[in-house]
Amino acid sequence: MQQRYFRPIVQTDPCRPEGALTLAGGWTWFSDVEVLHRDGTRGHLPARALPDEVRAALTAHRPVLAGLTLDRPRLMGILNVTPDSFSDGGRFDAPEAALAHGRALVEGGADILDIGGESTRPGAAVVPVVEEIERTAPVISALRAGGLRAPISIDTRKAAVAKAALEAGADLVNDVAAFTYDLALAGAAAQAHAPVCLMHAQGDPETMQNDPHYDNVLLDVYDFLAERVAVAEAAGIPRARIVVDPGIGFGKTLEHNLTLLRGLSLFHGLGCAVLLGASRKRFIGTLGHAPDPADRGPGSVAVALSGAAQGVQFLRVHDIRETRQALRLAEALWGVREA
Repeated sequence: MQQRYFRPIVQTDPCRPEGALTLAGGWTWFSDVEVLHRDGTRGHLPARALPDEVRAALTAHRPVLAGLTLDRPRLMGILNVTPDSFSDGGRFDAPEAALAHGRALVEGGADILDIGGESTRPGAAVVPVVEEIERTAPVISALRAGGLRAPISIDTRKAAVAKAALEAGADLVNDVAAFTYDLALAGAAAQAHAPVCLMHAQGDPETMQNDPHYDNVLLDVYDFLAERVAVAEAAGIPRARIVVDPGIGFGKTLEHNLTLLRGLSLFHGLGCAVLLGASRKRFIGTLGHAPDPADRGPGSVAVALSGAAQGVQFLRVHDIRETRQALRLAEALWGVREA
């Protein structure tokens, strides 16, 4: 019998029917699921008929992670201390500019900062470990020394960079390679008792957009993340400290990205918090007629709100003030109270 995949059909309407299930202990609910198979067939099932283990994974309350409760969407502000990131490369690689922008992101509504010293844009080359540490660890130390208390994520694929960042005051390791680039990273995160974010990518940044192919992009990404979550657990990282990210734009075509965005709620079945990072990416420029990444803010906000409406707990964005304002309005309409 072929494997079945269960995608909650997520709702935010305050008129919630009796018997509807709360998704991941959060702000959305569902009373039906879409049933997916690898042969392409689809069906529907009432939520009450879900297998017990699937229902448990979809509905279990997601515990506090990096000091943040996950009963509402959390905004992750992007701080690239790189000279070559696709959207803002070179703007914040100077220490004072990085510190000022990091503080501004938190003041503008970021719940957590994500600091990266290696661009993972299509075609980007690998940055040496020492250089990546020199770009990131001093910024984290300075932010902490200046009194910043918000959680900080280190965006890296490398164990040595993660160790230096955690020692400098970072709280979470965000690995776009999901422990496939540096096999020591899982152990380093486990030893530090740090939560992690595991992202799907097909290929490495230098080649990932050359010609991406999938049998079924939604189910292929789901299975990959399920396998990487198992690897993390085997390394000593409990599922409660794992976030999963489908990796929008990382080895995906425009249609792949849209399929993943439409099916985001499937990933709650992994029993982990979910992160969406689509801010200013190329497909937004293509659909929104905005070739300059700086002009993709409105489209990025639209995609972020769509993710939040599917119960995504972390939204990784450049445009914090705009996304925070839009999210406040959406939450008010959904009946979510501000903390």
